[in-house]
Amino acid sequence: VQLVESGGGLVQAGGSLRLSCSASGTIFSTRFVGWYRQAQGRQRELVAAITAGGRSNYDDSVKGRFTVSTDNAKNTVYLQMNMLKPEDTGVYYCQTQVLLRTYWGQGTQVTVSS
Repeated sequence: VQLVESGGGLVQAGGSLRLSCSASGTIFSTRFVGWYRQAQGRQRELVAAITAGGRSNYDDSVKGRFTVSTDNAKNTVYLQMNMLKPEDTGVYYCQTQVLLRTYWGQGTQVTVSS
């Protein structure tokens, strides 16, 4: 299983980015997929997730601003991030589990300037 994130970058506060997580070796529509954020010097934290049934969950810090979705045809999970804040800065990782083993992507950097 390989996960590849893309879409990060530098954006001003209030701006938007869309992150992508593409998978090979598994089918996202049958998996729980989580988006995690790791700010410098802090632990990795779960900010959004989507279940195999398409149900989404969000950390309170991003609720109303971030949206997670799945494109089954492309086997890709997206994280649409709107109204970005400087505290959203960090490396974003997608994660899934297959047969009790956890897989991570390489991460994509998001930097929000004030």
